[in-house]
Amino acid sequence: MAASMLSLTSLQLIKLVIPTILLLFNANICLALQDGWYCGADNCYELLGASRDASKAEISKLYRQLARQYHPDANKDDSTSADKFMAVANAYEILKDEDQRQDYDYLLDNPDKRIFHYYNYYRTKAHVDVRVVIAVIITVISAFQYYASWYRYTAAIKYLSQTPKYQNQALDIASAEGLLTEGLRNENLKRKKGKKDRLSKEQIRKDKEELIKKVLADRMDIRGGHSKPSVQDILWVKLFLLPYRLTLYCKWYLLWIWNFTIKARPYGREEKLYLIRKHLNLSQNQYESLKESQIEKYFTQELWVKENAMQFIIGQQEEARRSLADNSKYKAYRRYVRSSGPGRIVDVGEN
Repeated sequence: MAASMLSLTSLQLIKLVIPTILLLFNANICLALQDGWYCGADNCYELLGASRDASKAEISKLYRQLARQYHPDANKDDSTSADKFMAVANAYEILKDEDQRQDYDYLLDNPDKRIFHYYNYYRTKAHVDVRVVIAVIITVISAFQYYASWYRYTAAIKYLSQTPKYQNQALDIASAEGLLTEGLRNENLKRKKGKKDRLSKEQIRKDKEELIKKVLADRMDIRGGHSKPSVQDILWVKLFLLPYRLTLYCKWYLLWIWNFTIKARPYGREEKLYLIRKHLNLSQNQYESLKESQIEKYFTQELWVKENAMQFIIGQQEEARRSLADNSKYKAYRRYVRSSGPGRIVDVGEN
């Protein structure tokens, strides 16, 4: 019984696999003939009844014969003649043009090169260089990227300027550097003396807001997604500088191998910092946000050594688990899951 079931399963598998292999074998041919390209799912040569090596005169002769045969005026009772006539005319338009015919022949011979065929087809049909289209797309992305970066940055500055803590610090800095106007200076003096009355003139209020934003923009080191936009972060600039940066990286990598792999020289501070960042998987923003004391702690623990870094990561994970286990809210959530949490079936009975 088991043997018969096994043979039956094998037979079913063979019946399923063989058509699949044949389909994959012919997949490349199917890629070449698809709707929207040239003659769609049909072959232009087959539509005209011509061979691949037919001359231009032969193709013209075959087209004239088929055009007379399928012309709608000669087949008023046949509703499909118009579609056939259009298909034949389209095939003739493609094959009579030497450049289009050459591109079409290359597509039939190399159906897997989809991106190249996209480029050739739309360059010929739309008469627009795809490189121009790509350049316009990159330009639009770069402009949107720069605008979005400035929007996030100004939103962060506006938020900080409306926070009392940063407002007071900014006014103190402005007062110390002599940036306050006479009206703002009097208001700042009243604020320090604890007086509740404030100057309420609209112009002084606007000047105060602008001054606070200016001081915060000059002094605050905002990092991450709301950091101050830089021209070097724009996509166009990154692409333009890519060869230069790749050259610098190759040079740095070769020097690293020469100095520390072949020559076995000791690491300097910069090299140790790089290895610490690499072993701890820190991004540039994460590294820049570290305090100097934290960096010195990493140096004390010699985290540029990979084994030490792995032990440090494991210790941090264990500490996070212990902290989570001691958290009262987490304990309450665990009790909730065990008693009547998600996925638990509870019989409420009938009232």
